[in-house]
Amino acid sequence: MDQYGFISISTTQSTYIGSSTGSGSIGAESLSSEGSPPLWRFVTRIEKQGAVGGTWKYRCNFCNENRTSSYSRVRAHLLQIKGQGIACCKKVSRADKLEMQKLDDEFENKKLDSGPREVPLPSESLSHLDSDAMFKKRKSEKLPITRCFGIETRDQLDQEIARMFYTGGLPFNLARNPHYMRSYTFAATYNIAGYKPPGYNKLRTTLLVQEKANVENLMIPLKSTWREKGVTIVTDGWSDPTRKPLINFMATSGNGPIFLKAVNCFGEIKDKYFIANLMKEVIQEVGHQNVVQVITDNAVNCKGVGELIESEFPHIYWTPCVVHTLNLALKNICAARNVSNNSETYEECSWITDIHGDAMVIKNFIMNHNMRLAIFQKFSPLKLLSVADTRFASIIVMLKRFKLIKRGLQAMVISDEWTSYREEDTGKANFVKDKIVNDDWWDKLAYIVDFTKPIYDMIRLCDTDKPCLHLVYEMWDSMIEQVKLEIYKKEGRPNSEFSPFSMWFMKSW
Repeated sequence: MDQYGFISISTTQSTYIGSSTGSGSIGAESLSSEGSPPLWRFVTRIEKQGAVGGTWKYRCNFCNENRTSSYSRVRAHLLQIKGQGIACCKKVSRADKLEMQKLDDEFENKKLDSGPREVPLPSESLSHLDSDAMFKKRKSEKLPITRCFGIETRDQLDQEIARMFYTGGLPFNLARNPHYMRSYTFAATYNIAGYKPPGYNKLRTTLLVQEKANVENLMIPLKSTWREKGVTIVTDGWSDPTRKPLINFMATSGNGPIFLKAVNCFGEIKDKYFIANLMKEVIQEVGHQNVVQVITDNAVNCKGVGELIESEFPHIYWTPCVVHTLNLALKNICAARNVSNNSETYEECSWITDIHGDAMVIKNFIMNHNMRLAIFQKFSPLKLLSVADTRFASIIVMLKRFKLIKRGLQAMVISDEWTSYREEDTGKANFVKDKIVNDDWWDKLAYIVDFTKPIYDMIRLCDTDKPCLHLVYEMWDSMIEQVKLEIYKKEGRPNSEFSPFSMWFMKSW
């Protein structure tokens, strides 16, 4: 029996014992482990609510009423704290309340003792270096202007803010956020005495709901123009950092784009019927009479979505994304697959695929070894790029970077350092060196960059938030002519002659 009249029982079952104080009302739950909130002992936990969080369904051991809440409201219920969103327990006696309050105070003190130790600020640390001498010196040097502007107080506040950044792992770029500056300016201007910034729960609940409602109100003027000017529904699929497949839906009009929603497609088959049903829901939310067109990428299932939407809503047109179409064309040229329905393309473009493959081998050989990467960085001010496949024109971006670092790569493979560290993989090192010093290989790489440049430039022009559909047809014709010009220039043919590669390229569009 401990000092509070509770008997400690070592068992795996929940057992409730009467208090030796004579009240007969306080019970102790044996499952409460050391370090857990102590007032859980005085309720019977029935069922946990939700997979995460600390909300439980429980029964109070005093009033025997069933409730559902987290520990903070259990504490308020038992200690009879008003204004916490839960009724105070009327069956708790004064003696029981004092004992529970003592347990709660001890628990809070333990939390404070086990928390992070208070570290003095830089200004406070300096003040303790030489207490007598420093104090006299400061006292004599405290000029009226210093007292007037509170320079020491400002420095201390700066140090507190800086420590918040350092201990919280906040990016320094946050200091450029206008709301960061505005919040401190507001507090200083209105001199709000005793103000405490919003805590964890208020930020993620009340204030978040208020901000969402505010944003929705700000979007009302934009949505009011949809009936007059029409609206386009844009959709795109992507994966978040946890590889969860999501589909975004956005609405765009003359006044700008608006994010509508993102749908989690985990466990779903993303065929044309599934995506079309999602698209129909969005169209109905926006108002089918307001929608002019829907834009998706150019994949096979998305083409099917366009056909289904056009059949149900004859006034709505399906338009493939120009940037995605160009990117697919680039991939088909630069990374052609040797399959039955793509044999002609592979025959014409296999040399481009080989150049890209060689460049990948060189990049991986250098970047996957710390010493080789260090040698490369001595000879090149630019870095090798690891471009994600999901990025538009990823192959061209990498080959363009290879063209820029050509001199650095060549200087690296003829250096003494390269000779010293290539012994670990002699065969691959010789392959890398042979390609880097091969002028014919570099000529082919430069040719790929040159004839794809018009396509790459058009992708960059179209991949913006600005409307550019009215420019696409003119840019498309100009792009084709520039590509043909580069091909004929490389082959040394006049424009009037026949070029097999140019003919295939035009046919592929």
